[in-house]
Amino acid sequence: MHAVTVIVGQAGQGRFHGRRRSAGETLFYNFRKPRCPSVFRFLLLPLLLLAGSAHADVRLLTSIKPLQLIAAAVQDGVGAPDVLLPPGASPHNYALRPSDVRKLREVELFYWIGPDLETFIPRVLQGRSGPTVTVQTLPGLHLRHFGEGEAHGDDGEHDHEHRPGTLDAHLWLLPDNARVIAARMAADLSAADPDNASRYQANLQAFERRLGALDQRLRQRVAGVAGKPYFVFHEGFDYFEAAYGLRHSGVFSAATEVQPGARHVAEMREKLQQAGPACVFSEPPWRPKLTETLAEGLPVKMAELDALGATLNADANGYERLLDDLANNLAGCLEGL
Repeated sequence: MHAVTVIVGQAGQGRFHGRRRSAGETLFYNFRKPRCPSVFRFLLLPLLLLAGSAHADVRLLTSIKPLQLIAAAVQDGVGAPDVLLPPGASPHNYALRPSDVRKLREVELFYWIGPDLETFIPRVLQGRSGPTVTVQTLPGLHLRHFGEGEAHGDDGEHDHEHRPGTLDAHLWLLPDNARVIAARMAADLSAADPDNASRYQANLQAFERRLGALDQRLRQRVAGVAGKPYFVFHEGFDYFEAAYGLRHSGVFSAATEVQPGARHVAEMREKLQQAGPACVFSEPPWRPKLTETLAEGLPVKMAELDALGATLNADANGYERLLDDLANNLAGCLEGL
């Protein structure tokens, strides 16, 4: 609740810095008057609390869960950011509902990665009046493009959604990029809610300190599995891999609902046979139907990597849990080979 300073003149007329009191200030004035009956004070207190909290937290909306996790660290103790996509939805092809469009147009601040990820967003932005931040355009980000480093072993393979040379929009998987995003959010929130600017900045500093510890923790966790073979169904982990000395051995392009042809399956199984003991990672909630077919009779372990953190709580430490889970799941599988 925000403190209210009331100056009372000799005539008993309350003034708030020389102007008329608001409804909340009037409540506060009446509450403090000596002649205010105790019963009336008891009834007035809930209204006073509501008036004090009328300065509501800034309504901040993000397109995807990872951005919500970063925002939650910045808004910790002040507000709760919302997210547009429900758990399990793909940012590549989500179909907005009317309620989603209304939410997007009503919030004060909206953050999305950009047209290289959420292709469904641009057509509904025209109805927004509040600030919209396209994260992939922020200065200071370390950006990658699909195809970087592929000479080291993935034979030029890419999943069908990501063409070589185009921007890799999974930029949140690099802690240094999360630092840039959080700094922009803290600046925007401070401008929109100056009363809590010091809290936003303190939260940002705490988040930056935790990111430093996270970086060291991740390096230690995956240090022993670098170079071990693993395959993915979605080329969405390159930022994380490049930062921590990892490299997938190949990308299996397969639709989640359609079984690929026998020739395609044979080619993928041949790659697994050549790799020897390996891990194959799918991304929840999708698990391609051919995973069991690929692994049959081969020294292959199946596991999951979740780049979106669909099941994580959006709290101050959510972003760290997202990357900790990635490192633990990846290293946990590879250590068992």
